[in-house]
Amino acid sequence: MSSVVSGSLIDVPGLSVGHASLGDTGVSVILGSPQGMTAGVDVRGGGPGTRETDLLEPYNTVERVHAVLLAGGSAFGLAAADGVMTQLEAVGIGFPVLGEGVSGPRIPIVPAAVIFDLLVGDPTHRPTAADGAAATRSALEATGSQAHRSGSLGAGCGASAGVLRGGFGQASIRVGDYVVAAAVVANPVGEVVDAETGLLFGDSTLPPVDRAAFARLSRPPASLNTTIGVVATDAPVNKSQAKRLAMVGHDGIARAVRPAHSPLDGDTLFGVSTNESAGGVEIAVLHELSQAAAEVVCAAIVDAVTSAVSGHGLTAWPQLLSGEVSNGPIDSAQS
Repeated sequence: MSSVVSGSLIDVPGLSVGHASLGDTGVSVILGSPQGMTAGVDVRGGGPGTRETDLLEPYNTVERVHAVLLAGGSAFGLAAADGVMTQLEAVGIGFPVLGEGVSGPRIPIVPAAVIFDLLVGDPTHRPTAADGAAATRSALEATGSQAHRSGSLGAGCGASAGVLRGGFGQASIRVGDYVVAAAVVANPVGEVVDAETGLLFGDSTLPPVDRAAFARLSRPPASLNTTIGVVATDAPVNKSQAKRLAMVGHDGIARAVRPAHSPLDGDTLFGVSTNESAGGVEIAVLHELSQAAAEVVCAAIVDAVTSAVSGHGLTAWPQLLSGEVSNGPIDSAQS
């Protein structure tokens, strides 16, 4: 397996990404082909906010989903999934109620997860169905540039990572003939920086932050923060194996965040495959894909944090790099 982790979620063929960035909150939509994606899910945190996750269990009937919604706004933000469904229905994407080739309604299958960001910015400002539709149109148009962007956009607009600003991050890696990638909204209660060394837990090769400046930062009140995301591949995994990728992807959260999966987090990862076949892969291949899943989730969290910009009373990692801060108190930028 390649050891190079970089890139973005759309390195997996068949995926597109769209965002609605609303300043202190937002929406990100991961869109598959009209035929849908094989999908599973694994929830580890103590305070999840999710929608349509039960149907992803391997023993349930629905085999494929058409999009995954990641949003801010806590439970209110789940309303954005209505807009995703409406927009997909308008372009003829969804599960055919009467069967393929027969005229009738289509139901888009859109699992969703949300982060708690209500204490960042305006607590009454939450994503709506209109914002979900806007992010979906962006993904459908696939006009390019924002699909590669990371940091303070989409569902990551209001994210915090311990005492730092979080965000939306991406990473990918090649595993033999396949690609494994992740898109993560990094919004954990736990820290992403080791206070003793100033290094990121998820990548000790990056420069340390100024430890004195880091120590002066004020911790926001503990709340139901949550890290959410998608692990994607073009390997022909079946539904159970897609869940396995989501499960092992949580190891990436544990590598990058201390502590992870706390009672105040609702950590949720979806596993998806864009391959039209869902026949499954051999155990040896699944082992390699699983290892990659943990690596790209960890790398995506690092990407989210290092790409974020200061705002809403939160200081971003780049502002604290050694040699780039003054000896005075850190005043977080407001926006």
